[in-house]
Amino acid sequence: MDITGPQVVLGTMDFGTRVAPDRAFAVLDSFVAGGGVWLDTANCYSFWNDPGGVGGAGERVIGAWLRARPGVRDTVRIATKVRHNPLVPHAPQSAEGLSARAVHSGVEGSLSRLGVDHVDLLWAHAEDRGVPLEETVGAFGELAAKGVAVRVGAANHAAWRVERGRSLARERGVEPWTALQLRHSLVQPRPLTPLAEGGHRLLTAEDLDLARSEGLAVWSYSSLMWGSYVRADKPLPSTYDHPGTARVLTVLDDIAGELSATRNHVVLAWLMHQGIDPIVGASRVEHVEEALAAHRVRLDDGHMARFAAAR
Repeated sequence: MDITGPQVVLGTMDFGTRVAPDRAFAVLDSFVAGGGVWLDTANCYSFWNDPGGVGGAGERVIGAWLRARPGVRDTVRIATKVRHNPLVPHAPQSAEGLSARAVHSGVEGSLSRLGVDHVDLLWAHAEDRGVPLEETVGAFGELAAKGVAVRVGAANHAAWRVERGRSLARERGVEPWTALQLRHSLVQPRPLTPLAEGGHRLLTAEDLDLARSEGLAVWSYSSLMWGSYVRADKPLPSTYDHPGTARVLTVLDDIAGELSATRNHVVLAWLMHQGIDPIVGASRVEHVEEALAAHRVRLDDGHMARFAAAR
């Protein structure tokens, strides 16, 4: 499959912890065979599931896979993140942060584990308001100038912080953030309700406005709500229990039936129709195959209007 435009990104958070290396290799092979390009990881993945209490397992698995598949690095793009890896095992409060020293050290570790000389996209995993923003964007800009990161982006940042960071980068003459990563899916929680998942930040209309105005890429995580669209044993969180969700799910079922598609296909197609690259975490080959099949589902403006009216 030749994929152009917005595309499914393979989320690898559980690789090396909940997903054993052999299964991860099979998932990666299937993703590439199906035309997938982007892999999303982070230097902190997944310290909370690792007996050692620090991150790096996910990057090590990807690195081992790259070594076992000569030439595949030329066909895949790797995105990783720095900010959350704990300096003290099992102590998330000791996270590395986004000082210049932490950013450079974090990336050095990522490159070593991945076995590469650069990443295609480097994310600031979340804000670090204990560090001057100009220091953080300066460090990211330096890495871009050295070719260590082809592009740089901001995940889980407020829109005003992103634009302020971009302005500071321009003032310093370095590469600005050109991509956003935030949580987004078809269903939405009740307005102003805190999310149970600490550190998550929802995509807002302001974020989309900024991205479209400035030509920024937008990636979404938790795109399929951890399987909640299709698995009865994984209900949506209680914050999603409101009339709008029921209406949206009814429309989702109607459109999926009309298009002979699954719920997941349509949700991913809905995101990509808006120019968003959805990250999909996969632990099995069949998860990858279903996600990539969403590229063949075509929603039109009428479908999008029905979803909008249901909200």
